[in-house]
Amino acid sequence: MNPDHIIEIFSRVLETPRVQSHSDFFELGGDSLLATRVLSAIARDYGTELDYEEFVDQPTPEGLASKLVAVAP
Repeated sequence: MNPDHIIEIFSRVLETPRVQSHSDFFELGGDSLLATRVLSAIARDYGTELDYEEFVDQPTPEGLASKLVAVAP
């Protein structure tokens, strides 16, 4: 799965264009409340819910894309 859409979600939520596929959400200034917005957008756009622990484990667009591939039906 290509992480481009997750990069767009990070950029929108964090209000920054500096996001790349390996960018760490928390290093870019994200916090747990903003992470829930990202998780909600992912659930809405991909139809798959990831939990906060999964987000913390892989807080990059590339990492979250790999999580989505792993849980896809």
